[in-house]
Amino acid sequence: MPLAIKRATLDDLDAVVPLFDAYRRFYEQPSDEARGRGFLEARLRADESVILLATDEGRAVGFTQLYPMFSSVRTGRLWILNDLYVDAGARRSGAGRALLDAAAAFAQNDGAVGIVLETTRDNATARALYRGAGWEEADTQWYSLSFTAHSNA
Repeated sequence: MPLAIKRATLDDLDAVVPLFDAYRRFYEQPSDEARGRGFLEARLRADESVILLATDEGRAVGFTQLYPMFSSVRTGRLWILNDLYVDAGARRSGAGRALLDAAAAFAQNDGAVGIVLETTRDNATARALYRGAGWEEADTQWYSLSFTAHSNA
């Protein structure tokens, strides 16, 4: 069975949670699968995100998570590709590109006016992947303001 991409449901949490935990560890967060499971379950139950899961030979090898937002200027829905992770053993297998392509197809089929993502300037591997998939780097700069979390969801 070759690489496959599907929209994850609550039934797929056991496959997604370890990948999500590895993704968070990549961004220097402590491992906490219970917290990750609770967060993902809440997003899926409330229909607040779309998770696309990549499997190879039936084994979960990567995921991407998208969140909806809207553009007043373009008067339409946008999707934020917030998370993209491929297991180290599956890198260079095409899973990252397949997840990007599946996310773009999902957003387009949803009638969105676009899809956006943000990554750090020093993430050369990811930036090369995005450019290779036809994504354009914007000249704009995002700013952020962080708040201390008071809940897991």
